[in-house]
Amino acid sequence: MKSLGVVAPQSMHFSTPLALQSGASLADYTLVYETYGTLNADHSNAVLICHALNASHHVAGVYVDDKDGKKHIGWWDNMVGPGKPLDTDKFFVIGVNNLGSCFGSTGPMHQNPATGKPYGADFPVVTVEDWVHAQARLADELGIQQFAAAMGGSLGGMQALAWSMMYPERIRHCVVIASTPMLSAQNIAFNDVARQAIMSDPDFHGGHFYEHGVVPKNGLRVARMIGHITYLSDDDMAEKFGRDLRAGKYQFDFGIDFEIESYLRYQGDKFAEYFDANTYLLITKALDYFDPAKEFAGDLTKALSNTTAQFLLASFTTDWRFSPERSREIVQALVNNKRKVTYAEIAARHGHDAFLLDDARYLNVVRSYYGQVWQEIEARGVA
Repeated sequence: MKSLGVVAPQSMHFSTPLALQSGASLADYTLVYETYGTLNADHSNAVLICHALNASHHVAGVYVDDKDGKKHIGWWDNMVGPGKPLDTDKFFVIGVNNLGSCFGSTGPMHQNPATGKPYGADFPVVTVEDWVHAQARLADELGIQQFAAAMGGSLGGMQALAWSMMYPERIRHCVVIASTPMLSAQNIAFNDVARQAIMSDPDFHGGHFYEHGVVPKNGLRVARMIGHITYLSDDDMAEKFGRDLRAGKYQFDFGIDFEIESYLRYQGDKFAEYFDANTYLLITKALDYFDPAKEFAGDLTKALSNTTAQFLLASFTTDWRFSPERSREIVQALVNNKRKVTYAEIAARHGHDAFLLDDARYLNVVRSYYGQVWQEIEARGVA
């Protein structure tokens, strides 16, 4: 399969205020995005990719970072590209960086027009629904009134699901991978512990650390270590690390004894170098708040009653963060509404992160589904 090669981000500025679910609004904001493939004559082949917690608009292809000179590969490059499951020889794919992120779209590190200083902790709390409204505005500007599909994994899957409820007439298919209709109490607990690690770092300065020229790296390190544990399965950790000792014997101190400790600290250190602490707080809170059934007394069937899209859902057996049971809840609610649903439960050892990896069965399920979507587009006679 070919690569998309070198890609470049684009940006679009919006001066009309975006009303947020919190009651606040955001004016003069910018969304950064990337596109791959070619939009067809009637704009019927557009697919929106919604990103997960620490990902961005850079879905596929590579770009060269001027700072380190390295080629950075898109986070779903195995999924999107020429000849890949979401084939950019056929589809026009859009990846959008969400508001509040630290990868280009307006976020806490950008200047607050009201103060002339970085927003910091004053950046408003945003929700999955706010992101979807912003994405819809971008689609308007790009001349796309209806997507062939909205797709995402994990937090991205929540956004795709929200699209099906908030803009039912604007997507024909909804692809939800390794996601959930709402977080469990356990998941909310993990997120809060991670946030507390950041906020208790002396360098956090109440979220205004930019003005002090510091970064709460220790808090970010711990937050990432906590999160990373939840992305892996016990089987995967046992296979990769087991109880292997880094030095071959116990050190009888509180440094690194086990290889799993070394791995988690490496992941934490790497994350703290590029991710923004305020962004981490915002995105984990958006995860916590997503609960479309809340307005319907917890009835997910009613929450999904106005959907019109066809659906593909996929889950992974060892994903204990967003377990298959949560995907089945969505499937059952859609079946109750007599929607067309395809569901795949993949036996995979890699836990939640399996949605990013090269599992042939999983990728073939997605490939087959988009093959059907393409046949529909061809039937229109303008592909």
